[in-house]
Amino acid sequence: MATTNLSYYDKDTIPNAKNFRFGIVVSEWNPDITENLFLGAEQAFLENGVSKKNILRWDVPGSFELIFGCKKMIETQKLNAIIAIGNVIQGETKHFDFVCDAVTQGIKDLNIKYDIPVIFCVLTDNTKQQSIDRSGGKLGNKGIECAIAAIKMAALREF
Repeated sequence: MATTNLSYYDKDTIPNAKNFRFGIVVSEWNPDITENLFLGAEQAFLENGVSKKNILRWDVPGSFELIFGCKKMIETQKLNAIIAIGNVIQGETKHFDFVCDAVTQGIKDLNIKYDIPVIFCVLTDNTKQQSIDRSGGKLGNKGIECAIAAIKMAALREF
């Protein structure tokens, strides 16, 4: 359970991002959640000097498809970092476990294989309310947190 506001960051500690280009791959599943995460990430990028033309968005059907979407984005676009945005909510079957594990491992594999940071912005919650709370609700917006991570990792990549 998150204990801090996911939207908080100290702007003075964020690297200059005005020359970076970011990709965001967004799952269409649970769009009320994923769209809020995207808007949070986009807002954080814009507030930290990223031009709107330097934010590329691709949509994919679900969280499982984030892996291929990110891979294709890495292979076809010149980017400094990518955010994978998705939402999986626990149901009555093991599907939740399989999808969460596959997406986690897939994004980890992309980070190992390629020289482009892929940031994990996939909410894996037990309830819809937990997802709401983390996508602009009482706990802030994980999309903002992930955009800040993307900026920091893009700067680290430049070393």
